[in-house]
Amino acid sequence: ILLLLLLLLLLLLLLLLFGRVRKSSDTQKWSSLEHKGPYFPPEYEPLPDNICFNYDGQPVKLSPVTEEIATFYAKMLDHEYTSKEVFQNNFFCDWREEMTKEERKLIKTLSKCDFSQIHKYFVEKSEERKNMTKEEKQVLKEEASRLMEEYGYCLLDGHREKIGNFKLEPPGLFRGRGEHPKMGKLKKRIQPEDVTINCSQDSKIPAPPAGHRWKRVQHDNTVTWLASWLENIHGRPKYIMLNPSSKLKGEKDWQKYETARRLKMKVDSIRKQYRRDWTSREMKIRQRGVAIYFIDKLALRAGNEKDDESADTVGCCSLRVEHITLHRRLDAQEHVVEFDFLGKDSIRYYNKVPVEKQVFKNLKLFIKHKDPEDDLFDRITTVKLNKTLNESMPGLTAKVFRTFNASTTLQDQLNKLTTGGMTVEEKILSYNRANRAVAILCNHQRAAPKTFERSMQLLQEKIQKKKEQIEEAKKELKEAKKAHKDAPSDKSKKLLEKKEKAVQRLGEQLKKLQLQETDREENKVIALGTSKLNYLDPRISVAWCKKHQVPIEKIYNKTQRDKFAWAIDMTDENFQF
Repeated sequence: ILLLLLLLLLLLLLLLLFGRVRKSSDTQKWSSLEHKGPYFPPEYEPLPDNICFNYDGQPVKLSPVTEEIATFYAKMLDHEYTSKEVFQNNFFCDWREEMTKEERKLIKTLSKCDFSQIHKYFVEKSEERKNMTKEEKQVLKEEASRLMEEYGYCLLDGHREKIGNFKLEPPGLFRGRGEHPKMGKLKKRIQPEDVTINCSQDSKIPAPPAGHRWKRVQHDNTVTWLASWLENIHGRPKYIMLNPSSKLKGEKDWQKYETARRLKMKVDSIRKQYRRDWTSREMKIRQRGVAIYFIDKLALRAGNEKDDESADTVGCCSLRVEHITLHRRLDAQEHVVEFDFLGKDSIRYYNKVPVEKQVFKNLKLFIKHKDPEDDLFDRITTVKLNKTLNESMPGLTAKVFRTFNASTTLQDQLNKLTTGGMTVEEKILSYNRANRAVAILCNHQRAAPKTFERSMQLLQEKIQKKKEQIEEAKKELKEAKKAHKDAPSDKSKKLLEKKEKAVQRLGEQLKKLQLQETDREENKVIALGTSKLNYLDPRISVAWCKKHQVPIEKIYNKTQRDKFAWAIDMTDENFQF
């Protein structure tokens, strides 16, 4: 008995030790990490003496700091941002804070500021860059290669790995997406004293620029970032990370999509549960059930995760009564909820969705006796919601639901839209339409590109020219047919075949251009890249390409192919999400 007890004790110790080792290996990301630190943008180069800033019609010599910030605004004079009042006010407020006492005393109104000379100077500099000789461009290319070689790689566990963003962002004016309340604010220059370096203890610590020192040097092998600092607009940490094509990033991506795939096995029971929750006697459980339904059906973000309180952006859990309107009947549909709120990056989410009758009843109950600014889901938080989801399936969060629904939508749409006999161009249009369905689901919008109208005009001119060429080719074909009929010969037969092929070739070219026109028009205000890079399992796209003989280069560019190298290598044409 004593021997048995000793054996059991030994087994318990081994299990505890094994658990600790596993815990350590789960959290430790690397054993050795060495790099050169970030590359800092060059210091400001003052304007030539003949380029003036004018205030109230008079030239004013600005101090270097004030002048640099003036150039940020001047460069954007032909941009829509500088016409927006919020942008102007934020810029002028931050600019005045950086001015000398004398400059503040003089410069009091933005409308009296004349940046036109500075703007013209930078337009001319831009033209000079465009008109560089081949030799001048080669010098710049060689300098870029030298910087990449010096700063763009690190040694991770003895292997040379590419770094994602080794260049620190230069100072400038914050733009933001949508109608962001902080647009126009000054993004300050990052100094070495703002930067924390992360490397292994036995490595050579990167040297800071001359005359400077790092904020801190740490040796944390549970994180994968190489350098970190706080940006001043939102006060959030920013990082220099490994390139998406690195082994660590690839493993993390694979795990993310495998978690989303596991949800497929659990989603039916989770849906049954949240439907049961709609009729619970406890208000908190009812609210949780409706919130999970919205996250599942509409791919809404959870909400409550933002740090920037000045931007009134919301997600599912932070919706207010004013963000929804209930319609018993609307556009021939019953029980419609009209959503209207600012989502992530201040992008407007507007949607009219028919919901199940019990959800509609619950929403009426949730808004009863509440003011417009009151929370719709006042009994739940994102933390509690994610805790419930994690109990349903380990690792499940609202974001996993979003990835699951995005990937499922792409898979279903590709299966539905791709048919036999399609040309490669038609298949690509089908792929983009499937991707667009996901982007709409996830509310990935963009403003129409500035060059959109011009590029569409050029494309339409090409289409018109191609139609004219087809008409001309048809006339020539008709003449060739007549000539062959009147005096048949080998020569006339060859000419006829040549003219037939020309008409066929021109017809295919026209179809290709028309498909491009359709695709471009449909993508005008939809951002396809966000979902493609962050929410869609790349194995779906890779398998589709292999199955339908579409070159992978038509779907993923070089950077994306590097990021998803793991998926390209491991996926065959039979993969289904």
